[in-house]
Amino acid sequence: MTNSPTLWALVPAAGAGRRMGAGIPKQYLPLAGKTVLQITLDKLHAVPGIEGMVVALAEDDVHFSTLKYSGAVAQVIGGVERADSVYQGLLWLQAQGRDDDWVLVHDAARPCVRVENIQRLIATATAENCGAILATPVADTLKKASAMHIEHTVNREYLWAAHTPQMFRVGQLREALAHALSAQVPVTDEASAIEHAGGRVLLVADSRDNIKITQPEDLGLAEQILQQQIAGST
Repeated sequence: MTNSPTLWALVPAAGAGRRMGAGIPKQYLPLAGKTVLQITLDKLHAVPGIEGMVVALAEDDVHFSTLKYSGAVAQVIGGVERADSVYQGLLWLQAQGRDDDWVLVHDAARPCVRVENIQRLIATATAENCGAILATPVADTLKKASAMHIEHTVNREYLWAAHTPQMFRVGQLREALAHALSAQVPVTDEASAIEHAGGRVLLVADSRDNIKITQPEDLGLAEQILQQQIAGST
């Protein structure tokens, strides 16, 4: 191992994806001739500089071993919640490298992320020596509601929608997640754990087509996006 920090990718993929209403977890649903997770892993393997990758899987996962993907991928057993899976992946990374290594945490269900945007994220985080995430400014008018009745309109001027990957130092993220989990603080992404610990996180503008597959109609949209991305690169 060199003296330079290693860049890792960590993919939490232990979720059941119940909102999809499918018989298998959403990361294993077919998409563009592969599965959602295969495409996500292939996107990450195409990013220059990523030296290793780990995927957090459900203990009873029977699908991952059947996948074909480019590059090597280590496996760990994830947890009930996304944050638990990320934390288990970070413990594995701790044993492999150093606390000043970098890690890109990316949702298994975001197969449409653009490699060039990940590269910009990496460049920003390393140049600023600061955690950073991909995100987009909120475009829709936002409403605060109660029992399906509008209470008021939310000012969207400073609001961004958080995407992944999210990039942090391995040790910083592990400690922040451990503290948040022990304090039972809700952690919906890695940045929220860093924020709770008082850390600074930068925003890097992302493409709006980096959608997260959560509903059945998202699969068709993702297929269209991937086709457009392929057409645009040829």
